[in-house]
Amino acid sequence: MQKLQISQPQTAAQNPSYDRTDWQRGYESQPNEFDYWIDNIEGEIPAGLQGTFFRNGPGLLDVNGQPIHHPFDGDGMICAIAISEGRAHFRNRFVRTEGYIAEQKAGKILYRGFGTQKPGGWLANIFDVKVKNAANTNIIYWGDKLLALWEGGQPYRLDPRTLDTLGLDTLDGILQPGEPFAAHPRIEKGKNGAGDRLVNFSVKPGLSSTITIYELDESGKLLQRHAHAIPGFAFLHDMAITPNYCIFFQNPLSFNPLPFLLGFRSASECLKFSPNKPTQAILIPRNGTDEVKILETEPCFVFHHCNAWEEGDEVFVDSVCYESFPAVEAEGGFREVDFDSLPASELWRFKLNLQDKTVQHQVVETPSCEFPTLHPNNVGQPYRYLYMGVADAPRGNAPLQAILKFDFVTGERQIWSAAPRGFAGEPMFVLRPDAVAEDDGWLLSLMYDAANHRSTLAILDARDITKGPLARLHLKQHIPYGFHGCFTPNVLLPIGS
Repeated sequence: MQKLQISQPQTAAQNPSYDRTDWQRGYESQPNEFDYWIDNIEGEIPAGLQGTFFRNGPGLLDVNGQPIHHPFDGDGMICAIAISEGRAHFRNRFVRTEGYIAEQKAGKILYRGFGTQKPGGWLANIFDVKVKNAANTNIIYWGDKLLALWEGGQPYRLDPRTLDTLGLDTLDGILQPGEPFAAHPRIEKGKNGAGDRLVNFSVKPGLSSTITIYELDESGKLLQRHAHAIPGFAFLHDMAITPNYCIFFQNPLSFNPLPFLLGFRSASECLKFSPNKPTQAILIPRNGTDEVKILETEPCFVFHHCNAWEEGDEVFVDSVCYESFPAVEAEGGFREVDFDSLPASELWRFKLNLQDKTVQHQVVETPSCEFPTLHPNNVGQPYRYLYMGVADAPRGNAPLQAILKFDFVTGERQIWSAAPRGFAGEPMFVLRPDAVAEDDGWLLSLMYDAANHRSTLAILDARDITKGPLARLHLKQHIPYGFHGCFTPNVLLPIGS
């Protein structure tokens, strides 16, 4: 592997690059569903770009005026932008989950969530442990199924053309009723004629936690499933894979269930970060039979991993790391968050030595960053280019307003920023049909335009993002900040569109 080049920190900006009111408006609910051809396009959609971009996230941040306390609890809304022959069609639909239907009918919050309590104080929440499957975290198109994912429950299946909700899905009997399927699967590209694989997991936390690994072929058929008991409470949102391992970072969090059971606190308020306890790197062999390896490193918190790969007895993992758990305060809600009081996210590279059971890390990038993506063929393999959403300022914590391209070989950083009135979403790498180089593709990112209170799909040349968008597809309305998405080369338009 070529030597990793670390970028040099830059001087922080003197003034914020954003207006707080602008940022907050991006969290307004969008209760309406739309279906139209996008006619407001700046620039030109690249001729070779064809397929459908899906994105999931919370569409409702309140229920009939009753605000939710954390965006993780907002009802999932799927957006689909189908692109073909220089044109683009937009459609959005809420996932008709059991909870969404019940709360819309009642006109009030009926469920507790990750950070949300039902109105009415502790008496309204005591001993109520039923949470809503919000189906709001990710969306995947696999085995000809479109699945809305939420890590605490089963996926909801949708019609890929109309986005109509078809109901909870067991993946053709792979899942038992109520069995969760996490929101961060990894897709391993087939080598030497082998087909692609979807690798995913589920977690049953407790004093001892159980991690179950699933591997599915391109048709959705189960190739293998194996479960492993892990000591301690596991708060696991994401994983990385290599040819031989599924890799998890067990954050040093503890959960005190008593205030939650008695109705005094939400689940997130019962989580406590322990700065004196190590973070554990857990390597589960994908063959399901070899011994699970657990290595310790310094305390940190990880939501998302970028990628991982193996070199002899060493495993490298690139992750977005926080010094501690970035919790939302009990009072005020997520719109009132004090960015200066929260730990900023950084890009770290971990080196796990399986022979001597040691872990070392380097801080690669210091701007606040999230939502990493890369060329899909390099998942689980050595790679050169990484793309992320980042803050406009080079230091400190702030909303994501820019896209970063990082070159691990040269240390070159390319940034395109939508500041001061634009806010970035997850970049999605789409490969050019005739691609040769690793960065030969496009980046698609659904961004919030505060100046016009609308969302825009920005299409950038992944080879040089500093040129700015090749095309901006302006929607007629705003879409609240979302989480994750996917792209398929299939143009999935409703019949007759």
